[in-house]
Amino acid sequence: MQHIHSFSVGQSVELITGWYDGDIPRGAYTIQRLLPNEGMDREYRVRHQSGGQERVARESQLRPGSTPPLG
Repeated sequence: MQHIHSFSVGQSVELITGWYDGDIPRGAYTIQRLLPNEGMDREYRVRHQSGGQERVARESQLRPGSTPPLG
């Protein structure tokens, strides 16, 4: 059974960081790619909007951003 991603490519999101995520930049990220996975917690490739750093984030770590989707 494949689960549907809640966010789409180009959408602005905010990464929710935890106690041990001190080196991860806060702020707005953009969804770059939807990643395939078998788990309930979908994964995304995201890019920090001002710093340009990319990382993989689980859907449970993301919430909708305040800026409109790109494109």
